[in-house]
Amino acid sequence: MFEILEHTADIGFRARGRTAAELFEAAAGAIVAIALEPENISPRAEYPLAASGADYESLLVNWLSEVLYWMDGERLAFHHFRVDEIAPNRVSGAGAGEPRDAERHHARVIVKGVTYHQLRVVQTPGDWCAEVYLDI
Repeated sequence: MFEILEHTADIGFRARGRTAAELFEAAAGAIVAIALEPENISPRAEYPLAASGADYESLLVNWLSEVLYWMDGERLAFHHFRVDEIAPNRVSGAGAGEPRDAERHHARVIVKGVTYHQLRVVQTPGDWCAEVYLDI
C-alpha cells in the first residue's frame, strides 16, 4: 500500500491506510522495500517499536527512524509491522523479522535517514495518506 515518488536527490514514497495505524504499518513496509529485497525475509521474531512526536508528521518521522535504527544498528530485516497503539503524539507496536543475512537479504539502497522535506500526513474521510522523502 505504497508507491515510490520521483525526486532528483532523494527517494520518496506515498503510503496509504484506512486508519492511522495502517498508514504507519505501510510506511514502515515501504522503507524495508526500498532498502532491502523483502522476498526472503521471515517473521521469525517480534521486535518492539515505539516513538513519540508533537504531531502525526513528527510521529511518523520518529517511527520510521526507529525502524531504520533496528535495520541498520541492530542489523534486522523486517517482514511486516503491527501498530498496537497510536495517538497524535505516540505510537507503539512491533516489527516481525529476523537478523539480516547478507546471503538472503540483499540490499537495494542505503537509507541514511527520514527527512521532513515535503513531508505530508493527511486524513480524509475513510483514508490516511503520507508522503515521505528519505535521504539516501
